[in-house]
Amino acid sequence: MARIVTVGAALQDVYLIDHDDFGTNGHGFFNQLELGTKVDIDKIKFSTGGGATNAAATFARNGHETIFMGCIANDPAGQAIINSLDDDGIDTSYICYTNRHQTGYSVILLTPSGERTILTCRGASTRFDALNPADLETIYPDWLYVTTFHGDMDMLDQFFTKAKSLGAKIMFNPGNLELQHSRKLLGLLTDVDVLLVNRSEAQKIVSGQILTELLAKLKNYVPNLIITDGNQGAIATDGKEIYRIGLYEDVKIKDSTGAGDAYGSGFLAAYANGKSFKDSIIFASANSTSVVQHVGSKDGILNQQTKLHNMPIQEIR
Repeated sequence: MARIVTVGAALQDVYLIDHDDFGTNGHGFFNQLELGTKVDIDKIKFSTGGGATNAAATFARNGHETIFMGCIANDPAGQAIINSLDDDGIDTSYICYTNRHQTGYSVILLTPSGERTILTCRGASTRFDALNPADLETIYPDWLYVTTFHGDMDMLDQFFTKAKSLGAKIMFNPGNLELQHSRKLLGLLTDVDVLLVNRSEAQKIVSGQILTELLAKLKNYVPNLIITDGNQGAIATDGKEIYRIGLYEDVKIKDSTGAGDAYGSGFLAAYANGKSFKDSIIFASANSTSVVQHVGSKDGILNQQTKLHNMPIQEIR
């Protein structure tokens, strides 16, 4: 068991599920909804999301002592997030509350194929300036798992610096706003022990087209690197071996929300439990595969007792 701090967004998610009005055309866009009319929805589902709480759920369900740090408001959505974290036994004592914003909220329009359009009011979830990196001194984490800081590179630097001063390791899954500061981001990567990005995100950090080229450049900055590429699998390295990774299973996707969070947190949940880099990749792939078969980013998360099967992984040198 490790002590893992997750820092990032916490959101209330509301799924609007409909099999007629949310169909897609050949270009992947939602059919036009006529203005001024009422649309009957088949089903509504309330859930909680945000990369940091999704990851926290994976860590807690795999036996780790898990602490969430993020910002919410004193409102019903904030209480729903607290209740969800409490259900998983996640420490919420370092959550920051604000009266200036509402808790972050997402409305997810879900298609029959599992694709979605997300309407998000980020609200309190962007208030990273209200967090205190010095709180890590009282937690003394083994790992810091970081998703987006909504582009606040200075606060991100403070958290990384404090974590490294305490001997903690860092896994980082940067968001779009961090990727817009590629030069600063490259500077921060010297503190990162495991970097997770998808192919398009990697291309915003370094130049390149194919996965092997992107990996060759990014591995100069971090000792452990994972680059995912949707249904094409992933490529990864632990600094010694390079792994070309296929799909764990080819499954029907019900909801792709949280797939990346499940992959990243699945990797660290296994890795922090002493699994090898390769076995941790298998658990990451299995966790993501399970989550996309459910509606909601926390439903389907696997635990450490789950029996896994082999999957296509090729070692390349």
